[in-house]
Amino acid sequence: MVERGAGGAAGLHDVDVEQRVLIADDDRAVRESLARALELAGYEVVAAVDGVAVCRVLRAGGDRTPVLMLTARAGVPDRIAGLDAGADDYLPKPFAVPELLARLRALIRRLPCEPDAGPDREALRLGALRIVPAARRVWWSEAELPLSKTEFDLLELLVRNEGIVLDHAELYRRVWGPEAGVDAKNLAGYVGYLRRKLGGAGAPELIHTVRGVGYAVRRP
Repeated sequence: MVERGAGGAAGLHDVDVEQRVLIADDDRAVRESLARALELAGYEVVAAVDGVAVCRVLRAGGDRTPVLMLTARAGVPDRIAGLDAGADDYLPKPFAVPELLARLRALIRRLPCEPDAGPDREALRLGALRIVPAARRVWWSEAELPLSKTEFDLLELLVRNEGIVLDHAELYRRVWGPEAGVDAKNLAGYVGYLRRKLGGAGAPELIHTVRGVGYAVRRP
């Protein structure tokens, strides 16, 4: 879990640095080895035990701190459980430390600026859909959607480009960062999460698939 500046989950407040990471793992040896690698890379590190539980508590409280899941459970149900709990990305063990650091850099690049520094503080609207970029909150009519950071970034990008088909490579570049490899299945998974959450709030179909190309948002 990566955070910029002050604020965030309990246990992160005490560290007043630009880039901090909370490592949550029930294996002490893993926690310590990861902490050493991240500290050498210039991060401030805080440790916890249960990552999924911490993620759920953060999201339930409205905290949008970016979350990267690291787990030996590489099965699809386990990945879905982690992402549905609010994770923004998923890296199965064993993994290479350079890839971990690259994914952390990608998450940090997508962190919002301070509220007063944001150039666009007005709500985006699409029918009954309302997105407030400065607060990183989304509503369909009166129902607020609990989105992960990646889900929010993807939806905001699509809505800002209403009616325009964005291809897989463009979506990956602008949501995951230029270092991320294009994974159409992973992208389709996030689109599926957004569709389910929008549908659960009563929204009609907003995100349309252009087969073999990408996705576009269109007014209902």
